[in-house]
Amino acid sequence: MSILKLFLLCLPVKVASFLPALMSKASTVTWLTSAVAEITVLAEAGREPEEFKNDAEKKVSFMSRFSYAIELLRSVIDHKKVFVLALNGPGVGGGAAWFQGVADIVVAAEGAWLQVPFNALGLVPENGSAIAFAQSMGVHRANDFLMFGRKCTVEELEQWGMVNRIFPAQGFHQTVTSFLEEQLEVNDGKSMMETKRLQNAPRRTERMMAVFDAMEALAERFVEGAPAQRFRDKKALLEGEIAASSPLSHC
Repeated sequence: MSILKLFLLCLPVKVASFLPALMSKASTVTWLTSAVAEITVLAEAGREPEEFKNDAEKKVSFMSRFSYAIELLRSVIDHKKVFVLALNGPGVGGGAAWFQGVADIVVAAEGAWLQVPFNALGLVPENGSAIAFAQSMGVHRANDFLMFGRKCTVEELEQWGMVNRIFPAQGFHQTVTSFLEEQLEVNDGKSMMETKRLQNAPRRTERMMAVFDAMEALAERFVEGAPAQRFRDKKALLEGEIAASSPLSHC
């Protein structure tokens, strides 16, 4: 019986690749290697403005664009196998927030780190991560990480309860695979799955509501125009710094 579902998170995540692999009933250990793609929300922020009759129509439009999140997170939250997330390097934005809080086990390579600068971009923590992170590391630490965009090493996150194990970066893939194979030899697979079920069942409704609430809050931010304005401001700031540093500016 396939007991564990292991994902190597290569960032940023391409949802079209992730969902089929997640739903697959294939081998015990599955590595997901995603092609590089833009995080959807950042892509939305850079789009040309569309014409809407009113704010309600605009919000519904953005809600429909983010609706993939419900099935994506539901697939993780309802997954019957033990969901193991392996972080082989740094993660920023969605790749640092979407799955860490809802995975059953998180392992990481030495030197990896996570950062979620959503608030600096006029966005909100995506896909229910505000609740999922608080369930693992506590409300105050989650606020520090998500509100202020704090960059946290996996060593810090291990102390905070977000990361279970840290392995050497050299030979990380094989080390993780060997570790999990050892767990399958020592522990009864059905018992591990039942332990997962007993842990997660009481949290299921809260986690799914958190996904919807985050999607709704994100759509509101786009209706207000906050992300687009933040991006324009940052672009102007960067362009000004580049112009000031140009040798021509001192002529």
